[in-house]
Amino acid sequence: MLDRLFVYGTLMRGFDNPMARLLSAGAECLGAATIPGRLVRIRHYPGLVAARDPADIVYGEVFRMRQPQELLVQLDDYESCTEDYPEPREYRREVARVTLADGTVVDAFVYIYNWDVAALPHIVSGRFQPGD
Repeated sequence: MLDRLFVYGTLMRGFDNPMARLLSAGAECLGAATIPGRLVRIRHYPGLVAARDPADIVYGEVFRMRQPQELLVQLDDYESCTEDYPEPREYRREVARVTLADGTVVDAFVYIYNWDVAALPHIVSGRFQPGD
């Protein structure tokens, strides 16, 4: 099973919540990474959607999970993408190509926002920061 996860919001290092702590305890941060896409503000957290322009880049981090199957069960619940949530679910987990800071391209799981974003503000910088 794929053991890498790209995160771009409240699961990144620097965020203090139970799921960010769970990820940090259960995975090794491989460092900064980017993915093509647009970042939107949902409420106190962001969502990643498909890029509208080739210049749309989202910044985040890649983690290597020690026990991906077990960890993803908990993360999927946090991201509201399990069968316990009605369709369409808020997020869906997909495999995507991400670029590490050294230019290496790897496959990683990523949570993609799955609801309408027409009325949501675009985070133009592509970076979600603690306190945003």
